[in-house]
Amino acid sequence: MAVYSISDLEKLSGIKAHTIRVWEQRYNIIEPKRTKTNIRYYQDADLKFLLNIALLNKNGIKISKIAKMSKGEIAEKVAAISEINFEYGTQLDALTISMIEMDESKFDRIVSTNIQQSGFERTMLEIIYPFLEKLSVLWLTGSINPVQENFMSYLIRQKIIVAIDKEPLPNHKNEDDEVYLIFLPEGEKQELTLLFMHYLLKSRRKHVIYLGQDISLTDLKDAYKIRKPDYMFTMISETFTREPVQSYVDNLAKAFPDCTMLLSGYQVVAQQVTPPENVTILRSLKHTLDYLEV
Repeated sequence: MAVYSISDLEKLSGIKAHTIRVWEQRYNIIEPKRTKTNIRYYQDADLKFLLNIALLNKNGIKISKIAKMSKGEIAEKVAAISEINFEYGTQLDALTISMIEMDESKFDRIVSTNIQQSGFERTMLEIIYPFLEKLSVLWLTGSINPVQENFMSYLIRQKIIVAIDKEPLPNHKNEDDEVYLIFLPEGEKQELTLLFMHYLLKSRRKHVIYLGQDISLTDLKDAYKIRKPDYMFTMISETFTREPVQSYVDNLAKAFPDCTMLLSGYQVVAQQVTPPENVTILRSLKHTLDYLEV
Protein backbone atom coordinates (compact mmCIF):
# COMPACT_ATOMS: atom_id res chain seq x y z
CA MET A 1 0.00 0.00 0.00
CA ALA A 2 1.36 3.43 -1.00
CA VAL A 3 2.07 6.06 1.63
CA TYR A 4 1.78 9.80 0.91
CA SER A 5 2.92 12.91 2.73
CA ILE A 6 0.78 16.04 2.88
CA SER A 7 3.20 17.51 0.32
CA ASP A 8 2.34 14.63 -2.07
CA LEU A 9 -1.35 15.37 -1.59
CA GLU A 10 -0.75 19.02 -2.41
CA LYS A 11 1.10 18.16 -5.64
CA LEU A 12 -1.49 15.64 -6.77
CA SER A 13 -4.64 17.55 -5.85
CA GLY A 14 -3.55 21.14 -6.32
CA ILE A 15 -4.94 21.95 -2.86
CA LYS A 16 -2.51 23.76 -0.54
CA ALA A 17 -1.28 21.78 2.46
CA HIS A 18 -2.62 24.47 4.81
CA THR A 19 -6.09 24.15 3.26
CA ILE A 20 -5.99 20.36 3.60
CA ARG A 21 -5.20 20.73 7.31
CA VAL A 22 -8.09 23.18 7.74
CA TRP A 23 -10.46 20.75 5.99
CA GLU A 24 -9.27 17.97 8.28
CA GLN A 25 -9.82 19.97 11.45
CA ARG A 26 -13.03 21.77 10.52
CA TYR A 27 -14.87 19.18 8.44
CA ASN A 28 -13.14 15.91 9.31
CA ILE A 29 -12.79 15.25 5.57
CA ILE A 30 -9.89 12.85 5.97
CA GLU A 31 -8.02 11.68 9.03
CA PRO A 32 -4.26 11.23 8.62
CA LYS A 33 -2.43 8.34 10.22
CA ARG A 34 0.65 9.05 12.27
CA THR A 35 4.00 7.34 12.63
CA LYS A 36 5.50 6.47 15.99
CA THR A 37 7.33 9.80 15.81
CA ASN A 38 3.99 11.60 15.22
CA ILE A 39 4.59 12.40 11.54
CA ARG A 40 1.32 12.43 9.61
CA TYR A 41 0.89 10.27 6.51
CA TYR A 42 -1.91 9.26 4.16
CA GLN A 43 -2.88 6.12 2.28
CA ASP A 44 -4.42 5.37 -1.11
CA ALA A 45 -8.01 5.73 0.09
CA ASP A 46 -7.26 9.15 1.59
CA LEU A 47 -5.66 10.38 -1.63
CA LYS A 48 -8.50 9.12 -3.84
CA PHE A 49 -11.10 10.74 -1.61
CA LEU A 50 -9.23 14.06 -1.49
CA LEU A 51 -8.84 14.14 -5.28
CA ASN A 52 -12.60 13.77 -5.70
CA ILE A 53 -13.29 16.45 -3.10
CA ALA A 54 -10.77 18.79 -4.73
CA LEU A 55 -12.40 18.39 -8.13
CA LEU A 56 -15.85 19.22 -6.74
CA ASN A 57 -14.51 22.19 -4.80
CA LYS A 58 -12.72 23.61 -7.86
CA ASN A 59 -16.04 23.39 -9.71
CA GLY A 60 -17.85 25.64 -7.28
CA ILE A 61 -19.22 23.27 -4.64
CA LYS A 62 -18.51 24.55 -1.15
CA ILE A 63 -16.51 22.30 1.13
CA SER A 64 -19.22 22.58 3.81
CA LYS A 65 -21.70 21.02 1.37
CA ILE A 66 -19.25 18.34 0.21
CA ALA A 67 -18.63 17.34 3.83
CA LYS A 68 -22.30 16.41 4.16
CA MET A 69 -22.32 14.20 1.03
CA SER A 70 -21.81 10.44 1.14
CA LYS A 71 -18.90 8.87 -0.73
CA GLY A 72 -21.36 7.50 -3.31
CA GLU A 73 -22.85 10.95 -3.90
CA ILE A 74 -19.37 12.45 -4.27
CA ALA A 75 -18.38 9.80 -6.83
CA GLU A 76 -21.56 10.37 -8.87
CA LYS A 77 -21.07 14.14 -8.86
CA VAL A 78 -17.43 13.80 -9.94
CA ALA A 79 -18.42 11.53 -12.84
CA ALA A 80 -21.09 13.97 -13.98
CA ILE A 81 -18.78 17.01 -13.84
CA SER A 82 -15.98 15.18 -15.66
CA GLU A 83 -18.29 14.45 -18.59
CA ILE A 84 -19.78 17.93 -19.02
CA ASN A 85 -17.00 20.28 -17.91
CA PHE A 86 -14.26 20.54 -20.51
CA GLU A 87 -12.19 23.13 -18.70
CA TYR A 88 -8.48 22.38 -18.71
CA GLY A 89 -8.11 22.02 -14.94
CA THR A 90 -11.14 19.79 -14.49
CA GLN A 91 -10.00 17.35 -17.16
CA LEU A 92 -6.48 17.12 -15.71
CA ASP A 93 -7.92 16.49 -12.25
CA ALA A 94 -10.25 13.80 -13.61
CA LEU A 95 -7.38 12.06 -15.41
CA THR A 96 -5.27 12.20 -12.25
CA ILE A 97 -8.08 10.47 -10.35
CA SER A 98 -8.34 7.75 -13.00
CA MET A 99 -4.56 7.22 -12.76
CA ILE A 100 -4.47 7.01 -8.97
CA GLU A 101 -7.43 4.61 -8.95
CA MET A 102 -6.10 2.76 -12.02
CA ASP A 103 -9.63 2.99 -13.41
CA GLU A 104 -9.67 2.28 -17.15
CA SER A 105 -13.40 2.94 -17.58
CA LYS A 106 -13.05 6.40 -16.03
CA PHE A 107 -10.05 7.19 -18.25
CA ASP A 108 -11.91 5.99 -21.33
CA ARG A 109 -15.00 8.04 -20.49
CA ILE A 110 -12.96 11.23 -20.06
CA VAL A 111 -10.80 10.84 -23.17
CA SER A 112 -13.55 9.49 -25.45
CA THR A 113 -15.87 12.37 -24.50
CA ASN A 114 -13.13 14.89 -25.26
CA ILE A 115 -12.39 13.24 -28.61
CA GLN A 116 -16.08 13.39 -29.55
CA GLN A 117 -16.29 17.06 -28.60
CA SER A 118 -12.93 18.37 -29.83
CA GLY A 119 -11.36 15.74 -32.08
CA PHE A 120 -8.36 13.53 -31.41
CA GLU A 121 -5.60 16.02 -32.22
CA ARG A 122 -6.98 18.75 -29.95
CA THR A 123 -7.53 16.23 -27.16
CA MET A 124 -3.90 15.17 -27.39
CA LEU A 125 -2.58 18.74 -27.51
CA GLU A 126 -4.86 20.29 -24.89
CA ILE A 127 -5.50 17.40 -22.47
CA ILE A 128 -3.14 14.43 -22.87
CA TYR A 129 0.16 16.29 -23.36
CA PRO A 130 -0.40 18.65 -20.40
CA PHE A 131 -1.34 15.59 -18.34
CA LEU A 132 1.86 13.80 -19.38
CA GLU A 133 3.86 16.87 -18.32
CA LYS A 134 2.15 16.74 -14.93
CA LEU A 135 2.82 13.01 -14.79
CA SER A 136 6.55 13.51 -15.33
CA VAL A 137 6.70 16.00 -12.45
CA LEU A 138 4.78 13.66 -10.15
CA TRP A 139 7.10 10.80 -11.10
CA LEU A 140 10.24 12.84 -10.43
CA THR A 141 8.95 13.95 -7.03
CA GLY A 142 7.98 10.38 -6.08
CA SER A 143 4.27 11.20 -5.74
CA ILE A 144 3.22 8.32 -8.00
CA ASN A 145 4.65 4.86 -8.50
CA PRO A 146 5.81 3.14 -11.72
CA VAL A 147 2.73 0.91 -12.07
CA GLN A 148 0.44 3.94 -12.17
CA GLU A 149 2.61 5.61 -14.78
CA ASN A 150 2.77 2.42 -16.89
CA PHE A 151 -0.99 1.96 -16.57
CA MET A 152 -1.70 5.43 -18.00
CA SER A 153 0.99 5.20 -20.68
CA TYR A 154 -0.52 1.94 -21.94
CA LEU A 155 -4.03 3.41 -22.14
CA ILE A 156 -2.82 6.53 -23.96
CA ARG A 157 -0.78 4.36 -26.33
CA GLN A 158 -3.90 2.35 -27.20
CA LYS A 159 -5.88 5.52 -27.93
CA ILE A 160 -3.20 6.80 -30.31
CA ILE A 161 -2.98 3.47 -32.12
CA VAL A 162 -6.77 3.40 -32.60
CA ALA A 163 -6.67 6.97 -33.96
CA ILE A 164 -3.86 6.05 -36.38
CA ASP A 165 -5.80 3.02 -37.59
CA LYS A 166 -8.91 5.13 -38.26
CA GLU A 167 -7.06 7.44 -40.63
CA PRO A 168 -7.25 6.20 -44.23
CA LEU A 169 -4.07 5.19 -45.98
CA PRO A 170 -2.88 7.61 -48.69
CA ASN A 171 -3.44 6.64 -52.30
CA HIS A 172 -0.79 4.60 -54.09
CA LYS A 173 2.46 6.49 -54.12
CA ASN A 174 2.92 8.95 -56.93
CA GLU A 175 6.32 10.25 -57.89
CA ASP A 176 5.71 13.57 -56.14
CA ASP A 177 4.39 12.07 -52.87
CA GLU A 178 6.64 12.54 -49.86
CA VAL A 179 7.55 9.59 -47.65
CA TYR A 180 8.39 9.97 -43.96
CA LEU A 181 10.34 7.32 -42.06
CA ILE A 182 10.02 7.72 -38.28
CA PHE A 183 11.99 5.88 -35.61
CA LEU A 184 13.67 6.10 -32.21
CA PRO A 185 17.40 5.40 -31.86
CA GLU A 186 18.77 2.68 -29.62
CA GLY A 187 17.94 3.30 -25.97
CA GLU A 188 15.26 5.92 -26.61
CA LYS A 189 11.83 5.17 -25.12
CA GLN A 190 9.61 8.15 -26.05
CA GLU A 191 7.19 5.93 -27.96
CA LEU A 192 4.03 7.94 -27.20
CA THR A 193 5.45 11.01 -28.94
CA LEU A 194 6.62 8.93 -31.91
CA LEU A 195 3.17 7.36 -32.23
CA PHE A 196 1.55 10.78 -32.08
CA MET A 197 3.90 11.95 -34.84
CA HIS A 198 2.70 8.97 -36.87
CA TYR A 199 -0.88 10.13 -36.34
CA LEU A 200 -0.08 13.76 -37.25
CA LEU A 201 1.58 12.70 -40.50
CA LYS A 202 -1.06 10.16 -41.48
CA SER A 203 -3.92 12.57 -40.72
CA ARG A 204 -2.25 14.97 -43.16
CA ARG A 205 -2.23 12.23 -45.79
CA LYS A 206 1.51 11.63 -45.68
CA HIS A 207 3.08 8.25 -46.38
CA VAL A 208 4.59 6.97 -43.14
CA ILE A 209 7.05 4.15 -42.49
CA TYR A 210 6.99 3.48 -38.76
CA LEU A 211 10.03 1.57 -37.48
CA GLY A 212 9.49 2.01 -33.74
CA GLN A 213 12.12 1.90 -30.98
CA ASP A 214 15.76 0.77 -30.68
CA ILE A 215 16.68 1.28 -34.32
CA SER A 216 20.38 1.16 -35.14
CA LEU A 217 22.10 3.05 -37.94
CA THR A 218 22.49 -0.28 -39.78
CA ASP A 219 18.74 -0.90 -39.54
CA LEU A 220 18.08 2.58 -40.94
CA LYS A 221 20.37 1.94 -43.89
CA ASP A 222 18.50 -1.29 -44.69
CA ALA A 223 15.13 0.49 -44.55
CA TYR A 224 16.41 3.37 -46.67
CA LYS A 225 17.56 1.02 -49.43
CA ILE A 226 14.05 -0.43 -49.66
CA ARG A 227 11.89 2.75 -49.60
CA LYS A 228 14.26 5.75 -49.97
CA PRO A 229 12.17 8.13 -47.82
CA ASP A 230 12.27 11.88 -48.36
CA TYR A 231 12.27 12.57 -44.61
CA MET A 232 13.41 10.82 -41.46
CA PHE A 233 12.09 11.90 -38.06
CA THR A 234 13.48 10.93 -34.68
CA MET A 235 13.69 12.15 -31.08
CA ILE A 236 16.66 12.19 -28.74
CA SER A 237 15.65 12.88 -25.14
CA GLU A 238 16.91 10.10 -22.90
CA THR A 239 20.02 8.92 -24.72
CA PHE A 240 23.34 10.74 -25.26
CA THR A 241 23.18 12.25 -21.77
CA ARG A 242 26.86 11.47 -21.16
CA GLU A 243 28.18 11.95 -24.66
CA PRO A 244 27.69 14.59 -27.35
CA VAL A 245 24.66 14.05 -29.54
CA GLN A 246 26.37 16.07 -32.28
CA SER A 247 28.40 13.08 -33.52
CA TYR A 248 25.24 10.97 -33.90
CA VAL A 249 23.52 13.77 -35.82
CA ASP A 250 26.55 14.20 -38.08
CA ASN A 251 26.61 10.44 -38.78
CA LEU A 252 22.91 10.48 -39.69
CA ALA A 253 23.35 13.40 -42.04
CA LYS A 254 26.37 11.77 -43.69
CA ALA A 255 24.69 8.36 -44.06
CA PHE A 256 21.59 9.82 -45.76
CA PRO A 257 22.72 12.91 -47.70
CA ASP A 258 19.65 12.93 -49.98
CA CYS A 259 17.18 12.72 -47.09
CA THR A 260 15.95 15.56 -44.87
CA MET A 261 16.49 14.65 -41.23
CA LEU A 262 13.92 16.04 -38.76
CA LEU A 263 15.26 15.96 -35.19
CA SER A 264 13.50 16.75 -31.94
CA GLY A 265 13.89 15.98 -28.24
CA TYR A 266 15.40 17.49 -25.11
CA GLN A 267 19.03 16.49 -25.78
CA VAL A 268 18.99 17.94 -29.29
CA VAL A 269 17.89 21.31 -27.94
CA ALA A 270 19.81 21.27 -24.63
CA GLN A 271 23.12 20.37 -26.26
CA GLN A 272 22.64 23.08 -28.87
CA VAL A 273 23.30 20.80 -31.81
CA THR A 274 24.62 22.49 -34.93
CA PRO A 275 22.50 21.04 -37.75
CA PRO A 276 24.25 19.87 -40.93
CA GLU A 277 22.81 21.11 -44.21
CA ASN A 278 20.20 18.33 -44.52
CA VAL A 279 19.08 18.44 -40.88
CA THR A 280 16.18 20.47 -39.46
CA ILE A 281 15.75 20.77 -35.70
CA LEU A 282 12.18 20.93 -34.41
CA ARG A 283 12.54 22.62 -31.02
CA SER A 284 9.02 22.04 -29.70
CA LEU A 285 5.72 20.38 -30.45
CA LYS A 286 4.39 23.70 -31.75
CA HIS A 287 7.42 24.03 -34.03
CA THR A 288 6.73 20.52 -35.32
CA LEU A 289 3.07 21.32 -36.04
CA ASP A 290 4.04 24.54 -37.81
CA TYR A 291 6.58 22.66 -39.92
CA LEU A 292 3.98 20.10 -41.02
CA GLU A 293 1.58 22.84 -42.10
CA VAL A 294 4.07 24.46 -44.49
